[in-house]
Amino acid sequence: MNVISAVKAYVVKMTSESEPGMKILLMDKETTSVISMVYGQSEIQQKEVYLLERIDSANFPNSTGLRYLKCLVFVRPTQQNVTALCNELRNPKYGAYYIYFSNIIAKADIKILAEHDEHEVVKEVQEFYMDYLAVNPHLFSLGISSCLSSLSWNPPALQRTVQGLVSVLLSLKKCPVIRYQANSSVCKDLGTRIEEIISKESSLFAFSQTNNCLLLILDRRDDPITPLLNQWTYQAMVHELLTINNNRVSLSDINGIPKELSEVVLSVEQDAFYAKNIFMNYGEIGTNIKELMDHFQAKAKSHQKIESIADMKNFVESYPQFKKLSGNVTKHVTVVGELSAMVNKFDLLDVSEVEQEISSQNNDHHGHLQGVKKLINSERTRDSDVAKLVMLYALRYQNYNNNDLIGLVELIKRRSVPGRFLKNIVNIIEYAGSHARQSDLFNAENAVKITKRFIKGLSGVDNVYTQHKPLLNETLEDLVKGRLKEQLYPYLGNRGSGRQQDVVVFIVGGATYEESLTVHSINRNNPNFNVLLGGTTIHNSTSFLQEVDQATRNVPRKYTRYIRNIQFD
Repeated sequence: MNVISAVKAYVVKMTSESEPGMKILLMDKETTSVISMVYGQSEIQQKEVYLLERIDSANFPNSTGLRYLKCLVFVRPTQQNVTALCNELRNPKYGAYYIYFSNIIAKADIKILAEHDEHEVVKEVQEFYMDYLAVNPHLFSLGISSCLSSLSWNPPALQRTVQGLVSVLLSLKKCPVIRYQANSSVCKDLGTRIEEIISKESSLFAFSQTNNCLLLILDRRDDPITPLLNQWTYQAMVHELLTINNNRVSLSDINGIPKELSEVVLSVEQDAFYAKNIFMNYGEIGTNIKELMDHFQAKAKSHQKIESIADMKNFVESYPQFKKLSGNVTKHVTVVGELSAMVNKFDLLDVSEVEQEISSQNNDHHGHLQGVKKLINSERTRDSDVAKLVMLYALRYQNYNNNDLIGLVELIKRRSVPGRFLKNIVNIIEYAGSHARQSDLFNAENAVKITKRFIKGLSGVDNVYTQHKPLLNETLEDLVKGRLKEQLYPYLGNRGSGRQQDVVVFIVGGATYEESLTVHSINRNNPNFNVLLGGTTIHNSTSFLQEVDQATRNVPRKYTRYIRNIQFD
């Protein structure tokens, strides 16, 4: 199950099924993102696509007299897009239209399009199931920044999530057995809606038994720790410190950045170095960047002597690769340089060490409390990191009789931190405190687990900055071993036959790149299993806290009433 391959196969089919000749590709905002995640503009143009247009742009249509061009239409099956297509077909600008919807289109809408095709320019209408963002081969996102309101589904977000997940399943040709997190009504609601679609569209899901899979629906509220932590693998670290938005990273706020590097593309499909290093840790990245630079310098030196026509010819033939390599070197040196500067400026190694101790170590309340206080009193610690440390402490020691959460809140108030950070502390407990979690997130460990951790520590494989394992790791290990408890993750409807070794995990409330690393490791260590991870979005700590804020608006303070005298901005 490879979502990038699935999307690319549809794009190849879409651009090759029409008659040969120059084409225009007409998209909407969402489908433009879908395509750009897996193809660069130059790659699309190599498929005889002359021009890219947006159907939802105020400037469309901005061309006339292009009847010699064929128009490939790739849009979501929304009412707005159907209306725009009807208007276009009344007065067609192009000679032929090949219409591809990214998801299931209502038969009534197809009839409306047919009625407006008075010039008979529509040659084809098909459903190509690409209604999601393919991030990594085993990771997808629906690009929904906030899905809950008052801790229940926001109705448009639920509809969009159902559509996106149905599209993923159809693109992979999978008919799922559905399991969901038992204590989560939003997981059950989503699973029920998907089951209804599968039943209604049974002909679309009429795959063979070998195409069965497990769809496991989880709730972000069960693991609020993972999105709060600083990260130390390349992809996750870039997202946490610089933010990745549809494979793009803005560097425009960095002093001295040249214009051509104000925004860089980090794509596993278009950047071999990035693809190779997304799961490498901070130290390894620096070593690999040095090797990339050495390779570039060696290559540059080899082209300094051009003494013949043959030398020139060889240079010209290899120049595109040479130019691409030089661009990659500059890009990654710039990105890693900025990461390094932020790590040093804000003492992120010290911050991360305390984060990891709180989230991963055995109960050491006094040590954890002193570690948080020390960083609160440091001028180099960012307000955001101070607030996240207090959130981690609050989540871990919420039910500890002698916790000093009120004292920590008073301490950070003396720093004059913005009110939104104090509000975050309250929100995170209301959103994902112990009352909301079904799992024992901090492992009130049994003797076997404690022994395993002790032995692991002695062997020296633990890295102080990467001790934490997402809750998803334990869930997937239980699943692989056939130990995932049915009372905690019940089935919805058909249980299927046998064991499903293809697994689609979907997290309501957003996944993270640390969890993507977990899935990568599970797949590598269990070759008989193929796990795919998706989420309503891909979070860093900033976007996660924004999601928490949206989800808890208008929710009365039930579990944090004891934290008084907090003034919010």
